[in-house]
Amino acid sequence: MSPNLRIAYRFLTAKKRAMLMSLSCIVLGVGLFIVTQATTKGFEAFFIRTILGTKGAILIEDEIQDTMRSMAAGGYGSDFEVQQKEGRKYIQGIQEPKLVIDALKQFPNVLAVSEVLYGSVTINSSFKSESVKAYGINLDDHLRVSQLGNQIVRGDLETFRTTPSGALLGKEMAQRLMLDVGDSFTLETTGQLRRYRVAGLYETGVSDIDRSWLYLNLGEARSLLQKPTGASFLQVDLIDKERAPADADHMSEVLHHSAKSWQEREKSWLQAFGALGYSSAITVSVFTLIAGLAMFNTLAMIVMEKTKEIAILRSMGYTREDITQIFLWQAVIVLGIGCLLGMAFGALVTYGVSKIPISITGIFKTETFVVAWSGWHYVAAVGTAIVMVMLASLVPARRAAKLEPGDVIRGTAQ
Repeated sequence: MSPNLRIAYRFLTAKKRAMLMSLSCIVLGVGLFIVTQATTKGFEAFFIRTILGTKGAILIEDEIQDTMRSMAAGGYGSDFEVQQKEGRKYIQGIQEPKLVIDALKQFPNVLAVSEVLYGSVTINSSFKSESVKAYGINLDDHLRVSQLGNQIVRGDLETFRTTPSGALLGKEMAQRLMLDVGDSFTLETTGQLRRYRVAGLYETGVSDIDRSWLYLNLGEARSLLQKPTGASFLQVDLIDKERAPADADHMSEVLHHSAKSWQEREKSWLQAFGALGYSSAITVSVFTLIAGLAMFNTLAMIVMEKTKEIAILRSMGYTREDITQIFLWQAVIVLGIGCLLGMAFGALVTYGVSKIPISITGIFKTETFVVAWSGWHYVAAVGTAIVMVMLASLVPARRAAKLEPGDVIRGTAQ
């Protein structure tokens, strides 16, 4: 142990209560920072997984056509015209889905594509009628771009695959209509009335989907909705989901169809989660700020009480840099112990929080708190503590270094 560190430890033990106050604030600041970030990022990541599992990474929708405007050139009576691009026209749906799918598969980041046809229908059970959306899918393709296979809570997909009149209903929709697996119901649209049977119930946790979406086989949906060709949209899954915005822009430019990434579709929710993460980090950083102020106050008191000892050290040949190091070492010791205990405290509380039962439905469904284990949370918590505590410790350390032995003897030291 170096002489400076040994002296710092002796000064430190002279103010045990004050240092324990700083230590406890550092532990709470670091620990709570880790917990709040773990829970916030955990729910955000779970929300993203839910969105990707239901609506995919990218949706390819309406066809884009550039509109042109003609204007005469060459003066009055001239037959020469110049065409200028005026804007964009969106044609609803995808007219040639097979061609677009073949083109999408040429993109290196595309993992799978599902063709989807949807329309509004009225569902009738023995108890009530409601307006819902019927989605026609090719089951095998759709399972590659969604988590539908993991969202089935009753029934099975094999029945749906092999039964033309089979349908998959959201659990919330089925409860409202008092339907269960094996029950029959009718769908009505444009004068048609057809009978179907519940092949399975799914639950995504997204209320808007679970109460208003039902899945039909693509061929049956074409017949019901009287749309023998085309598709409403293509749902695309990507290898690297984070590249969705760049891929969507590229697809839109190449395919001349509207392409929306999941980041664009869910921009408002992602911004809300981001704001919540920042606000919670700022709130719990108050503990670290208090630790810094406590450290400042403690070191300032030690400087006032140890002026004679500091003068003796200076007279023995200790430089101003040595005195500064002695007081900064005190902050480093408390900070190091506080960060280690704070990380252990944060990990323990995070684990405990992840076991707390909670029932959430609406934008996703979970029965417990969702946490994200990330080393960056620990790095950010420790980094915040280091900055605040060390900045607060620098002022009294520099003040101690400015003391001169002669001033202490004359009683004029400031």
